Amino acid sequence: MSIDFDLSDAQRALKSTAREFAEEVLRPAAEHADRIADPQQAFAAMRPVYAQAAAAGLTSMFLPREYGGGGSSQVDFLIAIEELCAVDPGFPTILLVNGLALMPILWHGTEEQRERWIGRAAADTTGDFLAGWVVSERGGTANFDHPSPLAGIQVVADLDAGTGRVTLNGEKHWPCNAGGWDLRGADVNVCVVRTDRTVGGRGGLGAVIVERDTAGVEYEVIDKLAHRTCQNVTMTFRDVHVPEENLLAVGDGDLLINRNFTWSSPIASIAAVAVARAAYDFALKWARTFTGGGSAPIIHHQAVGNLLSDVAGKIEAGRYLSWKAAHYQDTHPGEGHALGAMDKVFCGDLMQSVVVDCMRIVGVNALDRKFPMAKLYREASVFSLYDAGNLAMQRRRAWGVMADPAFSPDTFSDSSSLPFDRSMEGYGIVTDRR
Repeated sequence: MSIDFDLSDAQRALKSTAREFAEEVLRPAAEHADRIADPQQAFAAMRPVYAQAAAAGLTSMFLPREYGGGGSSQVDFLIAIEELCAVDPGFPTILLVNGLALMPILWHGTEEQRERWIGRAAADTTGDFLAGWVVSERGGTANFDHPSPLAGIQVVADLDAGTGRVTLNGEKHWPCNAGGWDLRGADVNVCVVRTDRTVGGRGGLGAVIVERDTAGVEYEVIDKLAHRTCQNVTMTFRDVHVPEENLLAVGDGDLLINRNFTWSSPIASIAAVAVARAAYDFALKWARTFTGGGSAPIIHHQAVGNLLSDVAGKIEAGRYLSWKAAHYQDTHPGEGHALGAMDKVFCGDLMQSVVVDCMRIVGVNALDRKFPMAKLYREASVFSLYDAGNLAMQRRRAWGVMADPAFSPDTFSDSSSLPFDRSMEGYGIVTDRR
């Protein structure tokens, strides 16, 4: 059979290396940073860990070898990310967002842009390079493909042909990495903007590369409940000027957003699986040793055993769905929009139920901050909300693909190719699609 869940020797070695890094390097730094009250200081405290991750090749393993990257498969990246996220899901988000910023340059950029930015990121072994993905806005991100120019993305990019520069105005809310380690900006921020004020999201969007220290950009750090080891900001543009050659995907910003969130979906999904795994690991050890005042460890009670069985099954299912979504992308580059969306929704939602069930097993002691469950409960709140929210954006991305006549319930089980096009966009944003 072509279906094989065995890890190769190289993948086992990658898993072992990532787990060792997570336990020995990431854990002590993340535990310290999570307790820092100031969100920017918490993020900055992770810079030494990021430097070690860069030296180990973790920050560029997903980039193509032709530009100096590790050339890993999507499945390989998931194996590493799961190990990191089982210790702390915030820090690996920095790596994920590096990819969200750089992959659009790979897909839509000029060769000069690829060599400059992807090559520079891949060559970084000291942790100096940071990239930001700037798409979210306070009002309309989920409706980025709305037919009205007054809905969706509202940060505007006006091209002045006479000067050869683009002027940006507006506000982005929640971009990750964008402020950089010192709030002078990431080395490169890839910002989705409205390049045509007269048309809707399909045709009216593009992206622009905003470099570090660009004048007129302000960054305000968001103080978050969880994922405190990564940075999110409000990013404000006031007559910000960038060179015209920094534009990419003009008129195709909607396709860029869809492909980017498809690329990231299995990564965010395996991160959710990792948090569930961490909760399960603690609850299982607890159940094997804690008696609750009885004569035997509570794992011998039917209610606890049944609940642990359900938890374990959900984690295995989530991991294999994530591997499937990643493998489909490796097999069919640029495709898998519906499968990625289903994976993100399934894993994000199941992880929350797993963490709560594990807290029920541990009991009131789960609230004690000296144990990991309190932090895992906070982290669990993130996954259905970020990386294109589960409630609407991810589900309607899958909906649009399934409405297409070319889609079949066998599409993904048969690993059949199903290219994504604009006819699959727009579902759920208007009441009349005629």
